[in-house]
Amino acid sequence: MDPVSAKYIGAGLATSGLIGAGIGLGTLFGNYLASAIRNPSAAASQQPMLFLGMALTEALGIFALVMGFIILFVKVG
Repeated sequence: MDPVSAKYIGAGLATSGLIGAGIGLGTLFGNYLASAIRNPSAAASQQPMLFLGMALTEALGIFALVMGFIILFVKVG
């Protein structure tokens, strides 16, 4: 296999981690919204945990994107 084509395949597979970040954020906010509708008085106390989960999920997505860029733009030998 040509190293350039392997590089493109690797970068594409690395950025597929963004799919997981999108699914994770959708699940996170969907469940928070459902619980906030059921119990509005407890929603304010759960909001910091929502933001922590959002930050960690986004960090993993950004990490996958950066790994894809590194694979794509770093010169090979």
